[in-house]
Amino acid sequence: MSSPSSAPPRRLAPLCYRFGIALAPDTGGRAELAAAIESAAAAEGCAVTFAETTGSVTSEAAAARTLRAQGVDGVLLAPASGDDTVVTELVRIGMPTVLVDRLAARDDVDQVGTENIESTSDLTEHLAARGYRRIGLLAGPPGDSDADERSLGYRLGLGRAGLRWDAALAVRGDSPSAAGVLLAERPSAVVVAGEGMLAAVQAEARSRGLRIGTDLGLICHGDVGRAREAEPPVSALSPPFGDLAHTAVRLLLSRIADSARRPRIVRLTPSFAHRSSCGCPAQGSSTAAASSSSHAPS
Repeated sequence: MSSPSSAPPRRLAPLCYRFGIALAPDTGGRAELAAAIESAAAAEGCAVTFAETTGSVTSEAAAARTLRAQGVDGVLLAPASGDDTVVTELVRIGMPTVLVDRLAARDDVDQVGTENIESTSDLTEHLAARGYRRIGLLAGPPGDSDADERSLGYRLGLGRAGLRWDAALAVRGDSPSAAGVLLAERPSAVVVAGEGMLAAVQAEARSRGLRIGTDLGLICHGDVGRAREAEPPVSALSPPFGDLAHTAVRLLLSRIADSARRPRIVRLTPSFAHRSSCGCPAQGSSTAAASSSSHAPS
């Protein structure tokens, strides 16, 4: 008989963590992201608990309190725009946290999101290659990190295409009236920097008798149902939800394993769903907005 000291070590069962997921699943593809996170967590032997937010700091704080009260081992959070109060508190108390989808301007917390600047530049250059010269932008208000980066990418794309930036064609704001302000400037094409504003542009174009893809080129950062199901379907950048989810889960596991690890910020490239709203024949999906030598009305 073997003595206890000579017996083989007992094999431990895989450790299962429970992650708290705080996001608003009814906006901007968040339902797809939530499903992808749940699947990625399950693949790592972990469970998830969801706490919905509405995009406000108040609802975000309530969700964080609920998740902490339920004893989660870490939090995956899509933070509210323009206010890091909840993130700061989670970092202060040492709760393992990963920001997902929307990034914050800080370097003390792990983050994973979609690359915004080069991808929006690609969208703008794609429209310019089609012959559009009055390319407008509709983006969220200043202070929204995604909107700020996409606005920078738009301006970069104009410069690369040899077009001048016109302040009147770059409208910032998330109210329905912002689309009307932009289309009143008679752009020949529009880059919509957030899928939540797409419906307002489509409605405003219809009210003005503009045919999307013919009278008005249209392209969007974010690929949700209203982009795919519109007539004509909207060319759009599609966030890599699966990669976002797997990266976020692995970052959180790494943070739990090593609380002193230096935080990482990961930006993933979206894919381009090439449809006909930009004036091109639909061409499926790719990882970049391929240029075209054809011309559209300027």
